[in-house]
Amino acid sequence: MLRVGLSGGIGSGKSTVSARLAEHGAVVVDADRLAREVVAAGSAGLAQVVARFGTGVVAADGTLDRATLGEVVFGDPQARRDLEAITHPRIARRTAELVAAAPADAVVVHDVPLLVEKDMGAAYHLVVIVGVGEQERLRRLVDQRGMDPQQARSRIDSQADDTRRRAAADVWLDNHGTVEELERQVDLLWGGRLVPFEHNVRHRVAVRVTDRLPVDEADPTWPAQAARLSARLRRALGETAVAVEHVGSTAVPGMPAQDVIDLQVVVPALAAVDQPEVATALADAGFPPYPGRWRDTVPGRDGPATWDRRVHGHSDPGRPARVHIRPVGSPARRLAVLLRDWATADPRAHADVAATWEPWPGHAVERAEAWAQATGWRLPQG
Repeated sequence: MLRVGLSGGIGSGKSTVSARLAEHGAVVVDADRLAREVVAAGSAGLAQVVARFGTGVVAADGTLDRATLGEVVFGDPQARRDLEAITHPRIARRTAELVAAAPADAVVVHDVPLLVEKDMGAAYHLVVIVGVGEQERLRRLVDQRGMDPQQARSRIDSQADDTRRRAAADVWLDNHGTVEELERQVDLLWGGRLVPFEHNVRHRVAVRVTDRLPVDEADPTWPAQAARLSARLRRALGETAVAVEHVGSTAVPGMPAQDVIDLQVVVPALAAVDQPEVATALADAGFPPYPGRWRDTVPGRDGPATWDRRVHGHSDPGRPARVHIRPVGSPARRLAVLLRDWATADPRAHADVAATWEPWPGHAVERAEAWAQATGWRLPQG
C-alpha cells in the first residue's frame, strides 16, 4: 500500500486532482468530507459541538450551520481548539478505518487541506501539492465561489504560504493552466511514479542506484528533499535512530553531484535495525535493505579500520536515495560528516571530495583532518 498526502491552498484545484486520481483507481480519503460526516445530523459529534457552542450553530433542518460555526471559531483560537478537540479524534478514527479497509495494493490518497500547516508530511510515502499563486487563487474564490474578497483574503492568509508548501512537496502540480493540463500532470504522476512506487513498497524493492548516473548541476532543493526523507526515517525508526544526517555530495551547497540523496542513520548498534519489527517498519516506510554485506574501510594512523554497516535504498522511482546505517561509534560516521562540512566550508575541496565519499582515499582524509584540526571542528551532537 502506498500512502499519498494531497494538499494545496484554498482555491488551488486540489479537488480536481483528487477526482482524477480516484478515476485512476486511487482510494481517496477526503478529510473535508470526514469532517462533515463526524458532525452529521443526529451524530454524537454534533451533540458535543452544540453543547460547547450552543444551539445557534444548528440550522433549521437539524444539520450543522457550518458558516455560523466558522464565524465563531475563525478569529478565536481557543474556540478553534475546542472544536478540533471534538472533531479531530473522530476524523482520525474514521480515517484509520478507511485506510485499513483499502486493498493491500492500493494507492491511498489522503486529501488534507492543512497537511502543511499540521506538519503531517512524514506520515506519507509521498506528498503532492497543487500549486497556484495567491492572486490567482483569490480571483477564483471571488469569481467562481462568490466569496467576499476580504473573506477570501483572510482564508488565504490563514494558511501556509507557497514557500512552506514547496518545502513540504515531493511533487508540485502547477495549476495555472487549464483543467486538461492539470489532469495530464496527474496522469503522468499516476503511471510514472505512484503505480511503480506502490509496487516497490509492497514487494520490498529498492530502486537501484548505479555509478553511471550523470553528474548534475547543484540542485538547491536537495536539502529540503533530504529533510523530508529524514523525517520519514525518524518516524519509522523512532528512538532507534540516534541521528539522521544528510551526507554525500548533495549535502554540499553548490556542488555538482549525481542526483542521489545520501542519508546516514546513526544507531546504538546495528543489531537494533536487524530486529524484525524495525526492518519491517523501514520497508513499510519505503526504505527496504539492499542485499549483501556492507562494510566501511576507513583510513587511519594505525592503518585502515573496517566497520560493518547496513545500506537501505528507496522504493520511490522518482527520488533515488541511499540510507547508510552505522553504529554510533563508527569512525565512518564521523568521516562522512567531516567530509561534508569540509567541502561546505572550502569549495576548493569539491574536486577531491566528489569521488571520495566511499571509499575514502587517504589524501582527501588527511586534508579534511587537517582542516578539522585548524578550525576546531567537532562532530555535531545528536
